[in-house]
Amino acid sequence: MKLDTPLTLAISPCPNDTFIFEQWVEGGLADFAAPITAFADVQTLNEAAAHGVYDVIKISCAQIAEVQDQYEVLPCGGAMGFGCGPLLLSSRAGVFDPQTLTLLPGRNTTAALLFRFWATRELLVDFRPFDQVYQGLLDGSFHQGVVIHEHRFTWKRDGLHLLEDLGNYWESRTGCPIPLGVIVAKKSLGKHVISQVTNAIRASLTAAWARTELLTPFIRNHAQETETAVMEAHIRMFVNEFSADIGATGKKALAMLEQCFTIQIRH
Repeated sequence: MKLDTPLTLAISPCPNDTFIFEQWVEGGLADFAAPITAFADVQTLNEAAAHGVYDVIKISCAQIAEVQDQYEVLPCGGAMGFGCGPLLLSSRAGVFDPQTLTLLPGRNTTAALLFRFWATRELLVDFRPFDQVYQGLLDGSFHQGVVIHEHRFTWKRDGLHLLEDLGNYWESRTGCPIPLGVIVAKKSLGKHVISQVTNAIRASLTAAWARTELLTPFIRNHAQETETAVMEAHIRMFVNEFSADIGATGKKALAMLEQCFTIQIRH
């Protein structure tokens, strides 16, 4: 049986998500009906999942424990890998100041959890959507912040300063890839439909890699950072072998993050 009933889907507008999902979202897969799709920043997606708003949704890996009663983690379509973690940046040169407020891109994001994993103690933090974190660093209204997505590729150009690569820190302590985001599907859809969703995502990804050009108007129109080199670098970094199948290595990373999450909650 084919997936012929449209589902609701929510992903980020970032190039890695639009690259993976374009063919399915745009109705380019003959065997799978195009989903009714919404785009939002990662914290908004986490909150939507907590309320069960969408059938299929991209969430932070740090959010899995909060929604696991309602959603099942899919083995494909997410963001995981080596050398692709969030960066702790400063608007001024120097070292990290534990007495200064640090801005984080959403309370329930993996980036926020990795910051706490690195810090090992409670620090002064506040939360904003990821684009507001970056803008706050650029205009100097905040001196420290954790950046994600496209901003991983633009901070040098924009005169910011690296304090810590939180992904490298995670890798050095765990030996695992950095588990940033996953796709989850409502368990109430049933095993058959969830299997078909997995097939649709993989078919969409296969079609994307078969193109001669990485970027399409669909990807460009949704991206917040419109520089071609940045969008291409974003796709190449975040779309990798784990996008098609997280496998045993990816599952180990998720288990390690869950352990980290439990420790942080206990603190």
